[in-house]
Amino acid sequence: MIAHRGAWKNATTTENSLFALNNAFRLGCEGSEFDVHMSADSVPVIHHDPLIRGTSIAKSKASDLQGIKLDNGETLPTLEAYLKAGMIQNRTKLILEIKPSELGKESSIGLAQKVVTIVEKLKGQAWVDYISFDYDICKEVIVLAPYAKVSYLNGDKSPAELAADKFFGLDYHFSVFKKHPEWIKDAHDQKLTVNVWTVNDRSGLEDLLKQNVDFITTNEPELLLSIIKF
Repeated sequence: MIAHRGAWKNATTTENSLFALNNAFRLGCEGSEFDVHMSADSVPVIHHDPLIRGTSIAKSKASDLQGIKLDNGETLPTLEAYLKAGMIQNRTKLILEIKPSELGKESSIGLAQKVVTIVEKLKGQAWVDYISFDYDICKEVIVLAPYAKVSYLNGDKSPAELAADKFFGLDYHFSVFKKHPEWIKDAHDQKLTVNVWTVNDRSGLEDLLKQNVDFITTNEPELLLSIIKF
């Protein structure tokens, strides 16, 4: 059970906030996913979109971004602050999505390098798994941190291709598995984990549980928890 951008929806709070992260801990989620961009002065911050309140994260200094409040009143979290908050517990993994930069590939790879440096500086390796839609970002993390659990999001690589490049797993939208239902078994045969996103309805959740996927990313962790407990 992976809370998508934290457990925010039913708590009526802001996604990717520290409150949503702590709520995922309270629920007992196996993982809590969050998104990372990098400021113009190389400070990774937590936000889903490349813009916050119309301001480009990649083109703004971190000090300016810190003046922007989230809808729940929190300050925009830096990666370092978010990881420190996540490392106070040992039950919920931190599923770190590295977002491709609007400034291009070089900036995207620079973000991957910065993220791994911060994780290692904080000794957060045991808490963090990595995901990205950008294959080159994923491969850079695998090179920088061969111990890391890295999964690919974009859905255009077969399990065999991912296994050959030493990935931990595939993390695909549910529509990909409707097109390639055999990939669940193929992935497990290749010793890869299978995560499916973003599944929010009861029938979809129940169907995936029957297919023995390893992880489900959802905006409805409370619903998934109730199904699992039942």
